[in-house]
Amino acid sequence: MTQTIEHLEMRDIIKRFPGVLSNDRVSIEIRSGEVLALLGENGAGKTTLMNTLYGLYQPDGGDIRINGQVLSIDSPRTAIDAGIGMVHQHFMLVPTLTVSENIALGLDSGTGPFLDLKSVAARIREIASNYGLAVNPDAYVWQLSVGEQQRVEIVKALYRGAQLLILDEPTAVLTPQEAEELLGLLRRMAAQGRSVIIISHKLSEVMAISDRVTVLRDGRVAATVQTADTSPEQLACLMVGRDMQVFERAYSDCSGNIMLAVHELAVTGDKGTPALRGISLNVCAGEVLGIAGVSGNGQKEFAEAVSGLRKAESGSIVLGDTNITNLEPRRIIDEGLGYIPEDRLHVGTIASFSIWENMILKDHHLPPYARSCFLQNGAIRSRSDELVQEYGVKTPNLDAATGRMSGGNIQRLILAREITRSPKVLIAAYPTRGLDIGATEYVHTMLLKAREQGMAVVLISEDLEEITKLSDRVAVFFDGRIMDVLPVQAADEHRLGMLMAGMQDELPAAM
Repeated sequence: MTQTIEHLEMRDIIKRFPGVLSNDRVSIEIRSGEVLALLGENGAGKTTLMNTLYGLYQPDGGDIRINGQVLSIDSPRTAIDAGIGMVHQHFMLVPTLTVSENIALGLDSGTGPFLDLKSVAARIREIASNYGLAVNPDAYVWQLSVGEQQRVEIVKALYRGAQLLILDEPTAVLTPQEAEELLGLLRRMAAQGRSVIIISHKLSEVMAISDRVTVLRDGRVAATVQTADTSPEQLACLMVGRDMQVFERAYSDCSGNIMLAVHELAVTGDKGTPALRGISLNVCAGEVLGIAGVSGNGQKEFAEAVSGLRKAESGSIVLGDTNITNLEPRRIIDEGLGYIPEDRLHVGTIASFSIWENMILKDHHLPPYARSCFLQNGAIRSRSDELVQEYGVKTPNLDAATGRMSGGNIQRLILAREITRSPKVLIAAYPTRGLDIGATEYVHTMLLKAREQGMAVVLISEDLEEITKLSDRVAVFFDGRIMDVLPVQAADEHRLGMLMAGMQDELPAAM
């Protein structure tokens, strides 16, 4: 029987990695029935601290105490036995197994060599009923939506007797309705005496659910505050160590020349099924068109088709005055497309290449970077140094491997390369995913700067706050179709969330 966790402390936790002090004497505490939020920029040490609590890392100093007793958590198994469960940002499920099989995986059957999946399913239904979770024990994980998979992860932790549940960025890939349901679930868990630690970048979410907030900065505790006694502005300031800029912008009337025209575009996905089912949209010079939708509804395939990375089965894509449908990526780049891809490390850059090599990836064959077939190192390094300074890329030198930089710095490098080429159309796919609040602020500023320079910007994001903050119009994708295209003034969060869930018929007409 798992013990009840009335009080858990992490005292003076130190965790070092080669060249990095990730946690520097960090102390936190949580009591039963409490929701504690962990905030901090990328690299502040939040996930490292929770991985230490869950037994994935071993601390180099400090101790963990449960109900006043020091406990050495040397593995996730020890953590689970102590009543600690963790739902990772990237789910730990086997797609080809059922929900019951995933939840039972790694547990003793209790009935000899054969597992009684009927009793497992019965227990899953009992847990699901207690917390209002819709989970089908017999469904295969690959058949489930992202939100349903997350529920499975939570049920898995509860099945193992979790008294304290850690969630790392739990709403990053959920619709607003799914996120609201999750936050309600976590509150119900706390009301029943369980403890919850949530890592989140979303200040509104933190304010809505937590009792206390611990802010980490540079591996140390910057502050621990009662949520009721603080504000999103104060938390943001604690995270970055400075006042945040007031975000102001004017909205475009979308009256510029059409820079990107997509007509009846159909694309097949990786599994051989339709990913885009005849979509049509236009993007004008000097506007931001936001594309909202839960991941997996055709946004990725749309960006790849426009950039030449995926074949269009039918329909057309016109960039400026040129039909670029199924042209090779090099031709599309030359016609004026800028692309900030979803995977910044493996698609946006070559990780083993240096800063300067990645800066010139798209123009290495053009003057002043090349003369005949020879690279002009002086011009390359001079321009790369200018861009590093202008875009604030933090690197010891231009020869450093790009893959060793933080996500925020890699994104700054990509922004520098793409925006300074002055493309007609700039596609930004999930440009702030995984970035902290400071890096996010910078990316937003640069995207609006591109818009002001007359570029047509296509912003693909699952973050509705980001979509409504930056966009002039919003197109909502669901199951490979466009549910609606709205002026941002008519795109409130409830309406967008319903469209993202494919429920157009239940909505009143946009004003």
